[in-house]
Amino acid sequence: MPTIRLTAAQALVRFLAAQRTIVEGREVPVFAGMWAIFGHGNVAAIGEALEAARDALPTYRGQNEQGMALAAVAYAKAMARRRMMACTSSIGPGATNMVTAAAVAHVNRLPLLLLPGDVFAARRPDPVLQQVEDFADGTVSANDCFRPVSRYFDRIARPEQLLTALPRAMAVLTDPAECGPVTLALCQDTQAEAFDWPEDFFAPRLHRIRRPRPDTAELAEAVALLRAARAPLIVAGGGVHYAGACEALADFATKHGIPVAETQAGKSALPHDHNRNLGAIGVTGTAPANAAAAAADLVLAVGTRLADFTTGSRTLFRHAGRRIIALNVQNFDAAKHGAAPLLADAGEGLAALSAGLGDHAAPADWLARATEGMVAWRQAADAVTAPPIALTGNALPSDAQVIGAVQRALGHDPILVAAAGGLPGELHKLWRASSPGSYHLEYGYSCMGYEIAGGVGVKLARPEREVVVMLGDGSWLMMNSEIASSIMLGLKLIVVLLDNGGFGCIDRLQRATGGAGFNNLLEDATHTALPAFDFAAQARGLGALAIAVDGIAGLEAALAEARAAPRTTVIVLRTDPRPSTEAGGNWWDVAVPEVSAREPVRAARAAYETHLPQQGS
Repeated sequence: MPTIRLTAAQALVRFLAAQRTIVEGREVPVFAGMWAIFGHGNVAAIGEALEAARDALPTYRGQNEQGMALAAVAYAKAMARRRMMACTSSIGPGATNMVTAAAVAHVNRLPLLLLPGDVFAARRPDPVLQQVEDFADGTVSANDCFRPVSRYFDRIARPEQLLTALPRAMAVLTDPAECGPVTLALCQDTQAEAFDWPEDFFAPRLHRIRRPRPDTAELAEAVALLRAARAPLIVAGGGVHYAGACEALADFATKHGIPVAETQAGKSALPHDHNRNLGAIGVTGTAPANAAAAAADLVLAVGTRLADFTTGSRTLFRHAGRRIIALNVQNFDAAKHGAAPLLADAGEGLAALSAGLGDHAAPADWLARATEGMVAWRQAADAVTAPPIALTGNALPSDAQVIGAVQRALGHDPILVAAAGGLPGELHKLWRASSPGSYHLEYGYSCMGYEIAGGVGVKLARPEREVVVMLGDGSWLMMNSEIASSIMLGLKLIVVLLDNGGFGCIDRLQRATGGAGFNNLLEDATHTALPAFDFAAQARGLGALAIAVDGIAGLEAALAEARAAPRTTVIVLRTDPRPSTEAGGNWWDVAVPEVSAREPVRAARAAYETHLPQQGS
């Protein structure tokens, strides 16, 4: 068998560059590139290998290891898991900085390949700089932190271990059910060690996304349940996007007369004005969607893990005897909530269900009842997103009013990127998405700091689209460094920064559970002086254009300017941390203290206890 002598790092890079996939009918590399911040755990060997292969596997320099890994996560999400990116870091803090991003990918079922440097396999210089030592276990390193947030973990202590580890990694990264982060911790002496590799190990390999079809018995049960249902509801999750099943969902809902509600990950599966689309569901849901969920006798959950925000902490689906069909590619998710599982690709499952149902449609009166509230809801949404001059009370704009301004100024074409805080709740209800993938929210892990890094990843994936990032000052202060990456890489973003003086969302939650305002807004935190942040100056210092505006009219004018600008523009606007949209929504289980000296906490606890009996299975 012909062999080629390469270091382990060189072999790793060559293997990754040889992996292929199909996107929109074209064969392309699986890996769009490698994000890298070099240090003593990876610069010598992996750095050398990446420099030599820079044309086959581009290397992108991040500013923060968490940020670059979040950009890779966002890239994979924007590509509906068809393509992905890898990330390499040094040993120690460089590696552990990526753990949060691994958790984001794990929760959201997204492919991410992490290649942190590790200790010396030979242990000759043990302990090395930045090594974490376990007094009772000599095999432990800081990279063991990745184990609970990786779908597959391996520590490479010999070059030849890559012969099995890399194919296993690809099997996980490209499998629709097992998809998630993979960590290959690379001992730094092993990276530099040479081995005679079989040449065929580097032959191009085409990875096709598996589309499993449903089991006959599970399909028959699901068809029977749908035929018997008098008030069925579809809940569309992120799996609809990952399966490329948005059109199949629209066809199914239209043909069989079933209304659709969307999770955060599922939003934009249907256009906002589709006649079956009731909008957002759950804690941050619309009134029509949540009313339909409460009345539904059958819920067809497509590609969703049915998390607490979707189910209203198990209080939303209240019909006596209601059933759930969980159409999901992953058995772990299909088994939740006592559902009847339908283990399959979302598109294949919907097609099989439609064939089994034939011309059957849900009762017309149910569809009419479920959708009759949509006109009133759209009017309510128009009211809260209108400029403050049309309302009374708030001198500073609310989150909802900012959302309205962004939508009016930019229309439905851009891809919206956001995460964590108060914005996701308002956006889930109010943003009007027109096409699949145009709504990009990280709310599975609700990770502050995702927004700008995520925008970079989305723009890498969709360079032809305008990308608008919305975030609060809390997320900005946590991680704004990837603004510099957007400038360096020529990836233009429009960033709308809402300065509400701290963590406004959690301040509202704190007060809603009876607590006093404490340590969330800057004015309620311990300080000797309140800082006067100049966010626009910070953005300019990172290379961006920046505009500080007052009010909604100024924001809309700045958005037009940003759209015409040649590079990333950050628009800063002072907003009111207090208001949130009262229409829609559902209770969320946030445990309130049983005992407190504060009367508001005792009152909140009493209200909390009235909801607990409503929680179902």
